[in-house]
Amino acid sequence: MPDQPSPSGTASLSPSGAAPISAQERLDRLRLARSDGIGPVTGRDLLARFGSATAALAALPDLARKAGRNPIRACPPAKAAAEMTALDKLGARLLVIGDSDYPVALAAIEDAPLAITVKGRLDLLARPQIALVGARNASANGRKIAQDMARELTGAGCVVVSGLARGIDSAAHLGALQAQDQAPDCAGGTIAVIAGGIDVLYPPENGPLFERIGQDGLVIAELAPGTEPLARHFPRRNRIIAGLSAAVVVIEAALKSGSLITARLALEQGREVMAVPGSPLDPRCRGTNHLIREGALLVEEASQVLEAIGPGFRTPPSRPMAPGGNTVNISMTPPKAPLTMPQAVENTDESEEERARRAVLSQLGPSPVGVDELRRQCQCSGPVLGMVLLELDLAGRLERHPGNRVSLIA
Repeated sequence: MPDQPSPSGTASLSPSGAAPISAQERLDRLRLARSDGIGPVTGRDLLARFGSATAALAALPDLARKAGRNPIRACPPAKAAAEMTALDKLGARLLVIGDSDYPVALAAIEDAPLAITVKGRLDLLARPQIALVGARNASANGRKIAQDMARELTGAGCVVVSGLARGIDSAAHLGALQAQDQAPDCAGGTIAVIAGGIDVLYPPENGPLFERIGQDGLVIAELAPGTEPLARHFPRRNRIIAGLSAAVVVIEAALKSGSLITARLALEQGREVMAVPGSPLDPRCRGTNHLIREGALLVEEASQVLEAIGPGFRTPPSRPMAPGGNTVNISMTPPKAPLTMPQAVENTDESEEERARRAVLSQLGPSPVGVDELRRQCQCSGPVLGMVLLELDLAGRLERHPGNRVSLIA
């Protein structure tokens, strides 16, 4: 249920001592997340630049004008408010970036969702999480491995994360729930990250599992209630599965499996990637065997996963924070000394932002370059560069790559 302001109009402090996000700011962060043309990275850059979603939404028309594009259609307040009311009726809750309950590990990735909806046990987000993913058309052996591994990991106090798909995902969730049934006081559990809305069941046969996880585990969705899962939504879901987890274990996956996408995303996010080997005669195992050849850790049982992770789970370092709890995408360290290479003669009538815009367009190309390196080459401040990149992003001319790198779209 969305937070409500206190009777005095001032929100009380959270136990950590940080002021919680106001009801209005929560609504505006949801609006930003649901606005056309505003992706997770752009949304976080807007928050970092303007300090709040309210200010960012107000600045969108001017930003669109500078970017030379049609006005950006911001999500109407009434639509966002209706979504929050719908979540309340569903017994679900909205978490926006910056909330104290928002998963720390997920917030550390570059394209963390601006808003997620959750239903079930929020306490599971604060516990060590391991993802188990794999083939939808899994073999009986693959299902047994996933179920047994999930049951043992949950019994050891871990939270098993998966995508509620057929095959390996379903077996992993089931094994985790079995561990809870066997030991109701165990600290572990399971989280299902789904590709549609929090109220949309897919696949249909997982109805009982979906309902059970919503009570005894946790269901997470990035998209609005009522959204049907489409093919393009599953990679977005996979990045959340990887982002939540300290490690991703792949159990049976074809060479072009979505599970390999999850593994790739996990590597880009700095997570551990492990794989269970299989028969080279089984196409469902070629992806996992390929991962092992590429350096993924070979594991066959839960004890090996726990041994590889170590006694303490390491939380990935958070991205730099701006005042108010907003993450910053651009390094704010002072620029290094100017390069000695010849520079174009500056027009003294140009503003710093205009000079930076011209320099960025001359330096950027189709090959990705680090933002810090771009700032050094362009000899401009971090905030100004961030504004120029934001304008290019909104104009559809900027492509973002892992490792805080960018390139220009022709």
